Amino acid sequence: MMDGWYGSGWGIGGWIVMAVLMLIFWGGVVTVVVLLLRRPHPGQGFAERPAQDEAERILNERFARGEIDEQELTARRAVLRRRE
Repeated sequence: MMDGWYGSGWGIGGWIVMAVLMLIFWGGVVTVVVLLLRRPHPGQGFAERPAQDEAERILNERFARGEIDEQELTARRAVLRRRE
């Protein structure tokens, strides 16, 4: 009798599909926001470099600039590696 706008919908199936699609949409939005906030900033990685690597890098730079000689470089490097 009433074959109007209200009577020809998807019924409960339409509501379920809409609810699932909304969950997928908002889940995607939240995922993108979290990934953008957690990404490493320039000059940073996900994991910090160990202090020993940083110390050896500084020693190598000092040797390259001529601040320390080869004997001091090898002695200090040996001390750093002994701490492992």
